[in-house]
Amino acid sequence: MDLAHIIAFNATLLAAMASPGPALLLALKTTLTSGRIAGMATGLGLGTAAALWTGLALLGLEGIFALFPWAYVALKSLGAAYLVFIAYKMWKEASKSLDESPEKTPGLRRAFFTGFGVNIGNPKSVVFSASVLLVIFPQNMSIADKMFIALNHLAVEWVVYAVFAIALSTGPARNGYLRLKPIFDRAAALLLGALGLRLIFSK
Repeated sequence: MDLAHIIAFNATLLAAMASPGPALLLALKTTLTSGRIAGMATGLGLGTAAALWTGLALLGLEGIFALFPWAYVALKSLGAAYLVFIAYKMWKEASKSLDESPEKTPGLRRAFFTGFGVNIGNPKSVVFSASVLLVIFPQNMSIADKMFIALNHLAVEWVVYAVFAIALSTGPARNGYLRLKPIFDRAAALLLGALGLRLIFSK
């Protein structure tokens, strides 16, 4: 493993993080509704779970899923149900102002574990990680190399979500969200719900 492998992995990771999935939507909404610190805490949870999946992929968890398909289905179903639950709550609170919303100021621990739950509930992450790792990195890496890759993934996720939270916690970004809150929340709820249902019915 050399620097070129790490650069290629990080570029792929950044591209994946930039796509509008449940993780990005959750980080966006939390930052805009609850502020920079809560957004960062959510990002820490999202990043920790994502890096954990990469670590498990490096240890060969996708092989375990292949041997025990029921474990994959069970975890996928739980993750999908969690996404649908978050979508339901987001839709339900869409028409309320931030002052009326019970999610206005979530504790940092709650924000962290909400983010962690969203990413840990998607076992496809380990399949994605395994595919990326197989293409980019050489075979027969040492344990130290694998630990470095997982920690590198963790650092990239944490830095990106921290920058994201700082950028979106400005007055103009928050005011723009407040003007469009019902539309944005319902659109985000529909997307999260659709992702959850897709996770349930996909192979």
